[in-house]
Amino acid sequence: TILAVEHNNKKINFIDVPGADDFIGQVLPAMQTVETGLMLINAQNGVEVGTEIHSRFAEQHNLPLIFIINQLDHEKANFTNNIESLKQRFGSNVIVAQYPVNSGHNFDSIIDIITMKMYKFSDDGKKVEITEIPDSEIDKAKSYQQELIEKAAENDEALMESYFEKDTLTEDELRSGMHTGIITREMFPVFCISSKLNVGISRILDFITNVLPSPLEAKPKKNIKGESIKPDSNGKVSLFIFKTGYEEHIGKINYFKVISGTVNENQDLINVSFNRSKERFAQLFVVNGKNRVKVPSLMAGDIGATVKIKTTKTNNTVNESGVDWEFPKIEMPQSKYSIAIKTVNDGEEEKLGEALQEIQDEDLSLEVEYSKELKQIILHGQGEYHIQTMVKWHLDNIFKIEAVLYPAKIPYRETITKTAYASYRHKKQSGGAGQFGEVHMIIEPYVENMSLPSSYKIDGKEFKISVRDTQVISLDWGGKLVYLNCIVGGVIDAKFLPAILKGIMEKMEDGPLTGSYARDIRVAIFDGKMHPVDSNEISFKLAGRNAFKEAFKKAGPKILEPIYLMEILAPTDRMGDVISDLQTRRAILQGTSSENGFEKIIAKVPLAETSNYSTALKSVTGGRATFTMKFEEYAPVPGDIQQKLLKEYEEIAEEA
Repeated sequence: TILAVEHNNKKINFIDVPGADDFIGQVLPAMQTVETGLMLINAQNGVEVGTEIHSRFAEQHNLPLIFIINQLDHEKANFTNNIESLKQRFGSNVIVAQYPVNSGHNFDSIIDIITMKMYKFSDDGKKVEITEIPDSEIDKAKSYQQELIEKAAENDEALMESYFEKDTLTEDELRSGMHTGIITREMFPVFCISSKLNVGISRILDFITNVLPSPLEAKPKKNIKGESIKPDSNGKVSLFIFKTGYEEHIGKINYFKVISGTVNENQDLINVSFNRSKERFAQLFVVNGKNRVKVPSLMAGDIGATVKIKTTKTNNTVNESGVDWEFPKIEMPQSKYSIAIKTVNDGEEEKLGEALQEIQDEDLSLEVEYSKELKQIILHGQGEYHIQTMVKWHLDNIFKIEAVLYPAKIPYRETITKTAYASYRHKKQSGGAGQFGEVHMIIEPYVENMSLPSSYKIDGKEFKISVRDTQVISLDWGGKLVYLNCIVGGVIDAKFLPAILKGIMEKMEDGPLTGSYARDIRVAIFDGKMHPVDSNEISFKLAGRNAFKEAFKKAGPKILEPIYLMEILAPTDRMGDVISDLQTRRAILQGTSSENGFEKIIAKVPLAETSNYSTALKSVTGGRATFTMKFEEYAPVPGDIQQKLLKEYEEIAEEA
């Protein structure tokens, strides 16, 4: 949600984003757009796994942060524990700028260390009484003040000299030092609020307008060439689209930040990220939640929206004519949850595709895969809740498309473990020219940099061969097929060798065991027979395909499954539960370590065991853990699972 407010004669743009890591697709575009992040801390819990996740991304974006402890009106609020957990994670850069006088149900007063005053708020938070700090709090306040002054002075040599001379800083000097320290991420000040009671909100707004960096003061945005582009309202016009949305009766809405210049309504701009298409920004809006206020122009540093433009969407840069700046795209973390989707009613597949494209435009962390291999539409997201909220809810309520989510198939692979020989004669006679082709081949497991063969010994029989030509084919689905031409004496004409390879490739794409892709196999074609009239390409293709199929089944065939490297971040008190759950998923533990108050667990886990992991992890940790996963390797499935998969494939084949 975007909100524009005015305070102290200054405009502040807020982008409110969810805290759950399922919705990181909403968070990262905001981080790339704003000058400072306001990170809310739950006063009952202190630093949580979500704090850890979002702070890592903030660090990657070099985004200044301030911490705001919320819900100080809750009976379990514990400010001291909050500060301790923040300091444990972020170190001495965490500095108290405010603290509560009376947290809990009666919370209505804070001590402000910057102004050294007490602020007491009315029941509705709209009125505030500013008084001197009570004697009972003065020592505590002065202690915090000393820490704040020393930290602010560290960020500016002139302030350090002033501090040494006077043993203090003026309020303006303190703000100046904090301003510098926040921009450089050398200072993370902590503030106190109750959003429910509206306590402390006005002081946060004061601090934003008085201390936090404006677009002019923040580090300038760099384009993909590494050039810093200053937010000059008189400069060349350049906008970055950080979010695309869709609304009923309106259509596409693009939200943008003006990086440079001043954009005016009805101005033509060039999309340098997509076909250099011309887009007319006919209308400009300032956004307040669901409400939009039409404005004639927006200047550098500001955030706005426009509607009814054709091709421009998230991650696009649009400029005035003659400007070639393009800004880095927002990058998303890898998905960690996959599920297939299909329509309930026949004939709605095209509507589903269009709807999924719109949803994907709104949330870059959602991937839609049309898998030719698995014959499924597969959604890849950040968790079950993410898919249910962003996809299923929108399909049901916005697009009115009945669809079902069901398990995504696993992209297994097939390979061999030993050398095998097979031959096949394809012969067909039906009057006139017939079909004839005979192929003899040896197949073996392929590993990188293996030497060329000169002979094979299979079942006590020796085969001597001479390699005439080698083709190394890198397969689209991973691994390789190496094709050796070992034909001597012209027993198979060279013109038929590509047909034999084509037949082999057909079975590589439709593996002999379960129909999965095959990989990492070397094939030597060393003998065969032709007929002067009946031999043709189709004959040798069929002979090659069937010889390969027979040899494959003799060569110790194995089904391979995708293995993912999983990294879990969990509270220490739930580590045992997490590891116990992993052990039920055939996981191989790679190591554990402590990191910023959390336990990091690294394990290799078969993809087939991860389908419900995001939900299970939330369950065993009370929602206090998170994980990432990325493809690591293919590995053989256990024997019992291979037998189960073979049986399932046979049953499906019989039904077909």
